[in-house]
This record gives sequence, C-alpha cells and structure tokens, in this order.
Amino acid sequence: MESRLARLEAVQAMLLEIGQLSASCTDITEFIGAVHRALGRIMYAENFYVALADREDGTVRFVYFVDTRDQGPDPQERVKLASPEQSPTAWVLLNKQALSMTSAEERARENGSTWGTGSVAEHWMGCPLLDQQHEAVGVIVVQSYLPEHTYSVEDQALFSLIANHISNALQGLQSMDRLERAVQERTRALAREVAERRRAEQVQHALYQIADLSASALETDELASSLHRIIAELMVAKNFLIALTHPDSGEISIPYFVDEKDGEAPHKRFPFGIGMVSYVLQTRQAQLHDAGSFARLQASGKVREPLGNVGIASWIGAPMLVHDKAYGVMVVQSYDPTIVYSKAELDLLAFIASHVAVAIARMQADRAIRKAKESLEAQNAALNRALTQLQEAQSELVRQEKLASLGRLVAGVAHEINTPLGICVTATSHLVQELKLTREELADGTMTEDSLHAFLDVVDQSLRIMTTNTQRAAALVRSFKQVAVDQSSDDIRSFNLGAYVNEVLLSLQPKLKGRPVKVEVDCPKDLVLDSFPGAVSQILTNMLMNSLVHGFEREQAGHIRIHAALEDEMVVFEYGDDGAGMDADTLAKLFDPFFTTKRGSGGSGLGAHILYNLVTGALGGTLRVESEPGKGLQYHLRFPRKLHKPRLMAA
Repeated sequence: MESRLARLEAVQAMLLEIGQLSASCTDITEFIGAVHRALGRIMYAENFYVALADREDGTVRFVYFVDTRDQGPDPQERVKLASPEQSPTAWVLLNKQALSMTSAEERARENGSTWGTGSVAEHWMGCPLLDQQHEAVGVIVVQSYLPEHTYSVEDQALFSLIANHISNALQGLQSMDRLERAVQERTRALAREVAERRRAEQVQHALYQIADLSASALETDELASSLHRIIAELMVAKNFLIALTHPDSGEISIPYFVDEKDGEAPHKRFPFGIGMVSYVLQTRQAQLHDAGSFARLQASGKVREPLGNVGIASWIGAPMLVHDKAYGVMVVQSYDPTIVYSKAELDLLAFIASHVAVAIARMQADRAIRKAKESLEAQNAALNRALTQLQEAQSELVRQEKLASLGRLVAGVAHEINTPLGICVTATSHLVQELKLTREELADGTMTEDSLHAFLDVVDQSLRIMTTNTQRAAALVRSFKQVAVDQSSDDIRSFNLGAYVNEVLLSLQPKLKGRPVKVEVDCPKDLVLDSFPGAVSQILTNMLMNSLVHGFEREQAGHIRIHAALEDEMVVFEYGDDGAGMDADTLAKLFDPFFTTKRGSGGSGLGAHILYNLVTGALGGTLRVESEPGKGLQYHLRFPRKLHKPRLMAA
C-alpha cells in the first residue's frame, strides 16, 4: 500500500510538472525530453518516442526518439504515414486507441509479414494524443527490450492518463511552433523579396544610365568604358569586350577590350566568321559556355580560329540587336574557376545588350543625320535610311518611357508599403517586450489580475494595429500587382471599369500623398469591358500625372473628376481637372511627341503622345480635349465596350 501511495504521489508530481513545463517551454522537443525524464521516475521508459501527425499532407514527424537499439529519423523529416496493417504507430494514430502488446502477441499478429520497421520489443505500449475535437494529433510510445521490464495494467492506465495531459500541453506548443515556423518562412520570403527588389532597382538604375548615355552623343570608346562600369555594378566583369559589326566591309572591330591575361585585343579588326563573336552573331542568340563546351564548339567546327586566351572558366556573350539588325556583341568572361556565370547573368547581359543596341542605333542615326545635312542633295538616300533608324529609336524610347512609368510606380508602392510594415515591426517588438515582462512576473509570482488584464489589452491593441496595417499593405500590393501585370501585357480580358479605375488610383496613391488634390470617380458599378486593361491603366496614369505635374503647383488644392457611362455599346469616359489649363497654341501641340512645358523638371514629352496612341490605337476610340488658361483641362474619350481578338488565318 505504501509503495502504491508513493507511486501515486510520484504520478501526481509528474502531472503537475507537465503543466508547469507546458507553461515555461517554447520548444516541443525540449518539452517532450523533460516529460521523458519525468516518466522514467515512475516506470521503465528507456525506449521512448513521440510522433506528431500532419493531417494536410498525411505525414508524421518523430519529434523525439530515444531507443537503445534503433536509430530514429531526423526530427524535421516528414515520413509518409503507413497503414494500420503496416505499423503499430499508424494503428494507434488512425484508430485513436491505446495499444499494448508483448513480443509474442506481435509475432502472432504479423503472420509472416513485418508489422513496423524497428526491432521487436518484449513489451510495446502506445497511446494516441487527442485534441479537444477527439482528433489524433500524434502518438506517444514506450517500449522495453528486456523480459524483466514489462508493463502492468496499472502502468497502461497511468500511461494513458499521462498521454491525455501531454495532449493538452502539446496543442498549445504546436500552435506556437506553427506560428514560429510561419514567421520564419515569411521572414525568408521577405528577405528574398527584398533581394529581388534590390536587384530590380540596380537593373533599373543601369537602364537609366544607359538611356542617359544614348542621349549624350559620346564617342565609341567613352561609351564602351561607361558601359563596362555599369555592367561591373551588376556582375563580376573583370574581362569585358565590345565588338561592333561593319556590314559594308563584312568585318568586326573591337573598340573596347579589357582582359586580365591579354594586354590588348588579338586583332582590332578581323573578317566576319572568325572567333566566338562571329558565332554569337550567326546564331543571334546569347551564349553561355565553359571550357568544356568551348572546346566542343571548336572540335565541331562551329567556331573557327578562336581569338585570345582560350583558358576560360566561364564565358557569356550577347548580340546587340534592334529589330533583328545586329550592331555587335558584348562579352564577359572569367578565368577564375570560382567565378562561374549562370543563366541569370546571361539573361541580364542579353537584356542590357538590347538596350545598348538602341543607344548605338540612335547614335549612329544621329551621325547619319548630321552627315546628310552637310550634303542634302547628294546624300538623300542615306538621309532616308537615317530617318528610318531615328524613328525606330524613338519608338524604342516610347517603350522605355512606359517601362520607366512602371518603375516609378514600383518605387512609389514600395515606399508606401514601408510605413505599414514598419508599424507592424514596432508593434511586434513592443508585444515581445510585454510578453517577456509578463513571463518574468509569472516566474516571480508577482502577477496580479490587473497586470494580466493590462497585458491582454496590449496584446489586443498590438494585434489590431498589425491586422490593420497588414491589410493596408496587402491592398497596396494587390492593386499594384494587377496594374503592373496589365501594363506589361497586351491581352484582352473582361474587367469592371469602376473597380479597375479604383485599383489604378490606389496604386497611384503614393503620387497623390501629401497633395491637396481630391479625386472623384463616377462610374456605373455594372460597367464591364472586354478590352485592354493595360491601355486603360496607362491612359488614366498619364492623365493624372499630367494634372499633378502641369496642372497644379505642389501645394495647390484642386479637384479631379472622372466620369464614365455607356451609350450604345460605346464607353464615354471623361476626365477633367480644375488646374492651370493651357492656351490654344500649347493645346494644339499637346499630343506631339517630345513636346513638354516642363523640360528639365520631370516632363519627358511622351505622356500625352502615348495617351493619344493608346486611345486611337489599342482601344480603337476617339479623343477630344478642351482647355483654357485658368479653367483646367478636360479629356473626352469614346471607345468600344467590347473588343474582339483578331482571328489567326489557317496556314
């Protein structure tokens, strides 16, 4: 009787210890290890493990496994759950019932087939861990390989009682564990997103620099040196060269060459068909090679007479093309085996090469125009070709302006998202500090009802702050994602005009922030278009930016009104502001390309030109504009509600 009383006291002490551990431990493995040590004081538990189930993917994790004979799986490894006929652990978990069996009972049950994967125990005892809905969240198992250590009926009853208490404690710990894992995953995702955004900003900055170079009329060697510096900011480019084509003579020249092993280019000028540069021009595709693939190209005869040092570790080359016309090749190579380029660097070099080709095309066009002006009569044919090239370059500039508009939108939305995310970080830090203080009070035994209520108030307030700000950030990301996808896509889709206008305005909120300009939208809620949402987004963006840049001074209050209606399957879209307006002469030049009244102050002269082309081209509509000095500017658009995709003719 005394021994039973002593054991009951030990059991009671263990249950109290489990309750205390659940309140103090934050790590599941640490908690179960403490339970294992406490369990060993009331029964034989040298071999003990706990498996937790994941209902979503049908796997289990052996978060704690101590065994004198078998090696358990990694605690983080997810093991596919077996059937009840294959494993006693699975039997307990799926049947939600306790199981106790001796080695003789297990061999009798196996009937020639293996039941479980571990060593056969003299006595095996497992209990399910059930949540409040009586669903199995895991299994707790204790086993003995020694005949002198078996489990009585009383042991089994005590083990079931202990399993019930462990279940209650584990539910709270699992919730914390899932929350911590979710926070860690989100942190990793944010880190990746920040890295991607930083990379995008670097690329965008490089494109701005290249665009500036194209307008600077630099000499070829100065242009090439600037390009080398820009590319070196994006990747390792100790060895770099630019090759230019000369269609008239059928030759290739090397105006810029920097190499660690060769002091100067092997040939400043050589016939087309020699070396890797010629191979890139022949294929008209960016190329990524190492020493092995380079040797195979030589052996196959695809590369004739390689030029320069062939002891490369990695080599990338990209053609400079504009409308399938080749202007040359950009090459970056490495002799260091630790510096190996990937497809990401190859794509980046190809992207930059296409923009450099536009810059070179413009510079060549400018030179051709200057020569044509010197002898207009004799060089009329050359002047026509130069003008064609200039028009191509201008078209590319219009495309760059659209990309720049999207880039400014990215910067604005990223800046706007910083505020709610910063508030969330502050609220989280405050909550962590309050939690630490509360735990200290709890550990010291100084916690009062008032201090507990105060802590709960802090938790409630912090959660409301974080919820509000994360929803705000999510709304900004959602609107920007839709608008950005539409601006980069030329697909027709069905969309609600009123809702889409509000999405665009939300993505432009960083531009309106701090400006005393109110925007009013009057649009039927059921007006649905089958059209180009990207065109609508670009049109509205250009209208609003023109109003902010040209119509209102920085601190000037104003109103912008947007009205839409449907008349006989034609959308009537009206936009007006009460800003400065413009006189008749300026109004007549509004849609001319490169015309701006804010030259040097943020105006490119392409916004209204792009707006007009999108309305009359992509949307198939008409555009009328009215303005007077001091009376603002009003746009009147009419375009079809529904556009039809062009049918492809069968071959």
